[in-house]
Amino acid sequence: MNGDKVQITIAMTSYIAMVIAIGFYYAKKANESSANYFIGGRTLGPWITAMSAEASDMSGWLLMGLPGVAYWCGLSDAFWTAIGLGFGTYINWLIVAKRLRRYSAIAGDAITIPDFFSNRFKEDKKVIMTIAAVFILIFFAVYASSCFVTVGKLFSTLFGVKYQYMMIAGAMFVLLYTIVGGFLAESASDFMQSIVMIFALVFVSAIGFATAGGVSAVIDNVKEIPGFFEFFGIAQPSLAEGVQQLGTNGEPLFDSAGKYGFLTVLSTLSWGLGYFGMPQVLIKFMAIRDAEELIKSRRVATIWCFISLFAAIAIGLTGRVLYPSALLTKSSSESVFILLSTNLLPPLLAGVVMAGILAATISSSDSYLLIAASAFSKNIYQGLFKKSASDREVMIVSRIVLISIAIIGMIIALDENSVIFTVVSFAWAGFGATFGPIMLFSLFWKRTTRAGAIAGMLSGGIMVFVWDRLLSPLGGVFAIYELLPAFVISCIAIVVVSLLSKKPSEEIEKEFELARTVQ
Repeated sequence: MNGDKVQITIAMTSYIAMVIAIGFYYAKKANESSANYFIGGRTLGPWITAMSAEASDMSGWLLMGLPGVAYWCGLSDAFWTAIGLGFGTYINWLIVAKRLRRYSAIAGDAITIPDFFSNRFKEDKKVIMTIAAVFILIFFAVYASSCFVTVGKLFSTLFGVKYQYMMIAGAMFVLLYTIVGGFLAESASDFMQSIVMIFALVFVSAIGFATAGGVSAVIDNVKEIPGFFEFFGIAQPSLAEGVQQLGTNGEPLFDSAGKYGFLTVLSTLSWGLGYFGMPQVLIKFMAIRDAEELIKSRRVATIWCFISLFAAIAIGLTGRVLYPSALLTKSSSESVFILLSTNLLPPLLAGVVMAGILAATISSSDSYLLIAASAFSKNIYQGLFKKSASDREVMIVSRIVLISIAIIGMIIALDENSVIFTVVSFAWAGFGATFGPIMLFSLFWKRTTRAGAIAGMLSGGIMVFVWDRLLSPLGGVFAIYELLPAFVISCIAIVVVSLLSKKPSEEIEKEFELARTVQ
C-alpha cells in the first residue's frame, strides 16, 4: 500500500472508530427495553430528528448513484429526480410528521410502522401488521443490498481488493455496529454522518468547479454533448456491449440526444411520492420528543436535502468535464465521486470526504436493518407467534433477524456490476406504493377501513413487482417509473374498498378526531 492509500486508510479508519464508539456509548440505554432499542423512547431532539432522517433516507446513492446518473446521461434525469425528492421531503415533513407523531402515541403508543397501522384500525387478527412487516422485510433486504454494493465499490476502487471481499467486510461492520447500539446509536451517528455527507458533497463539488475553470466553463463544456445539459432531453452514450465507445482521439462518443417528455418528467418527479411510505423517515417522526419541534426539523431537513442533492448533481457534471473517458460503463460511472476525491484532494482530506460515502452507507443500512428487525420481532414474533414474549426474547429475535437480513442483502449485492441507483429505485417504489397511500389515508381520511388498508397495501406492493418485471419492458407509456402507477392504484383500492365496506367503529372515529385535534 502506497503512502496516499495509507493516509486515506487512516482517515477512514478514524471515522469508523468514532462510529463504533457511539454505538458502545448508547449500548446500555438501548438494551434497557425494546422501546429504547427500536425508537429511542421518543427522546430525539429536532436537529437529530431532521439530520438523522435525511442521512438514513439518502444513503450511498446520494454520493454515488445520483452523481453517476448525472455523469452518464446528463442533467435531466438527475435534476427532475432531485426536484421530486426535494419537494417530497418538504411536503412529508409539513403534513405527515406532526400528525403521525401524535397519532402513533394515541394509537396504543405504537413504536413501529406496522404497529401504528394495526393499532389505527383496532385489529384483533393482525393481518395489516403481518402484511406490513412482510413487505418491510422484503424491501429492506433489497435496500440493504444497495448499501453493501456502495461500500463494496468504495473499498474495491480505493484499495484494488476484490469487490466481494470488500462488500462482505463492510456489511459485517454495519451489522456489528447496529446490533450493539440500536436506535439511539443509529440516530446520534446519523446526525454526525449527515454533517460529513453534506460537507463532502459541497466541498468536492466546489473543488471540481474550481479545477474545471468555474461553473460557466463546466456548462459550456457539457453543452457540447447532445442532450447532456437539457431539461427535456437526455444524453445517450454510444455503447457496445454496455461499454461507451471512444473516438479516434480518445473522446467518449454519444448518439443523438433522446427526448425527455412530459410523461418522463412526471414519472421522475414521482420519486417524491415515495417519502410518504419510507419507514426510515416515518420512524423518526414518531421518535421526536415534542411534536412542536418538528417545525424546526422540517426547515433543517429541507435545506440539507436541496443542498446535498444539487451538490451531488454538480459532481457528476463536473466529473464528465474533467474525466470524460475515465468511466465507461453505467455501473462504473457511480464511482465519479471517488474519482474526483482521489485526484483533486490531498490523500488525508480525500479520506475524510470519502468517509462521507461510508457515512451515507452506514446511516442508511443501520436504519434498514433495525426497522426490518423490529418489524419481525415485535410485529410477527411477539404480535402473532408468542404474545407473551418478554422484552429480552424480542431483543434476541431482533438480532437474529438483523443477521438474516444482512446475509440476504449480501447475497443480492454479490454482483459487482449492480447499479446502485437502479437497486434503490425499486426498493423506493416498493415502500412508496405499499405504505405511502395508506399512511396518508390513515392520517387524513376518517372513512378509511381496515379492508381498504389491506387492499391498498397489497395492490400497491404487488403492482410494483408487476409493473417493473412485466409491463415496463413493453416500453412506451409502460416505461414510466413503477412508483407512480402503483401509488395511484393503491389509492384507488383504498377508496373503493373502504366505501364498499362497513364504516369504522365509533372508537376508531373518536381516536381519529382526537389525533386531529390534540395539541
